[in-house]
Amino acid sequence: MTITKARTTDRRDVLLGGLTLAAMSMLDARLSVTAAERNPEPLPPSPEWQRALLSGPDPAMKITEEYAQHVMRDAYFWAWPLINMYNRRLAFSQMKEMRYVGALPQVPLNRLAMLTDYIAPDQRHTACPNQDVVYGVGPLALDLSPVVIQVPDFGDRFWVYQIVDLRTDSFANIGKMYGSTPGFYLLVERDWKGKVPKGITQVFRSSTNSGIAGPRAFMDDTSEDRKAIQPVLRQMMMYPLDEFDGTMKSTDWSTLPKLPDPSASGGETRWVVPERAIDQIEPALADAPPLPGEEARYAQVLAVIEASKRDPKLKARLIEAAVDCERRLVDPLLQFRNYGEPLPNHWSTISNGAAFGTDYFTRTAVARSNILVNESIQAKYFYQDLGADGGRLNGANRYTVTFDKGQTPPVNGFWSLTLYDSDHFFVPNEINRYSLGTKNKTLKAAPDGSLTLRVQPDPPPERENWLPAPKGADFSLFLRAYWPKTATLDGTWTPPAVRKMG
Repeated sequence: MTITKARTTDRRDVLLGGLTLAAMSMLDARLSVTAAERNPEPLPPSPEWQRALLSGPDPAMKITEEYAQHVMRDAYFWAWPLINMYNRRLAFSQMKEMRYVGALPQVPLNRLAMLTDYIAPDQRHTACPNQDVVYGVGPLALDLSPVVIQVPDFGDRFWVYQIVDLRTDSFANIGKMYGSTPGFYLLVERDWKGKVPKGITQVFRSSTNSGIAGPRAFMDDTSEDRKAIQPVLRQMMMYPLDEFDGTMKSTDWSTLPKLPDPSASGGETRWVVPERAIDQIEPALADAPPLPGEEARYAQVLAVIEASKRDPKLKARLIEAAVDCERRLVDPLLQFRNYGEPLPNHWSTISNGAAFGTDYFTRTAVARSNILVNESIQAKYFYQDLGADGGRLNGANRYTVTFDKGQTPPVNGFWSLTLYDSDHFFVPNEINRYSLGTKNKTLKAAPDGSLTLRVQPDPPPERENWLPAPKGADFSLFLRAYWPKTATLDGTWTPPAVRKMG
């Protein structure tokens, strides 16, 4: 009996188990069908439906002048940095030889030249320069040729090659913070299909043809380091790919011809002129294909520009819109207090430098106030127009900036505090000092370990810590933290208050 019962039970369990598995399989199949019904595979659109969809505005349609002006104001604002970079390339395209014009190198496209000292205070090509590094500049035209970036052995010295596209977004990571090694790096355009020669360490592809390479090498403010850095500077180079032979080239930059700069005064060189912008938006956009989601923006503005080519009156109205946008929207962004992430004590910052993407407001604001910033891992920036009391920084007053013991900017590279005039350039002063920070070897800390910098027009007793301000004029402060540590990046550390003295 026991055996028979056991066999019966086994047969029943097996039978039930089989039925259960079958039911589960049927349920799975039903669920699969249900899922497929809910998420059917997309069918190809019918030819009629495809023909009904237009890729953009209908060029045969009449548009109002008011609508055209609306489109132009918007496009002028977000395309401002692209036009700025486009015009810089046009300027460099006129160069046939390497030379210095005033404070800056001027070189042919796809070549680079270095300074041999800090940038001179009278240059006006680019706002907010610093005097912590030795700069270089190299205009990119990757549609003409790929270019080789040559990186020497910097030893323990901080260095970075800032490389940005037409949008001022970074596209190549070459620097001490990336662990880059001495050697050769290749920059190519988006569609380049050539062969990478032996000896190239890494290839970086740009989404635009135009851009700028801006190497930086830290140099402290001593005659010894000015001498020590020269061999390294001579090997910081960039040249077309067909000149690459795998050997480390060298150039004595001090031998370049030197010409005076007739524009070394006033504000920044006007790289964007609203009256001419309508003729420059189209080629600038052609160099920078739309990012995902930008297709409609491009189609709208290009259609309006196309319409203006057939209607001089409409073109005049578009120029009016661009002029209005420059005055009302772009020009106010020269002031740091009008954009950025607010921080304590009226400081502000940005966290997407050289990675703006479709953040049109920040990209244009930075381009107007201090174009060609590094991406955050390379440098973090802090801006200040207003003191701790909310009043405009002005040389009629004296200020202090006190870093508590151990609270100078947390960096792996270097930090500095720079003073700029209302146009964001250096203020001439009797000691030719425009910033204070890591480069200064004579800064004096207080007995408690704190460090106080004095920002004022007249010299204080401790001149080593003095940052000269313009007498009776507005100014701004700019704190740089190169190769910032985590506390600087995540907001754990923020700059101390700029306090007005009684």
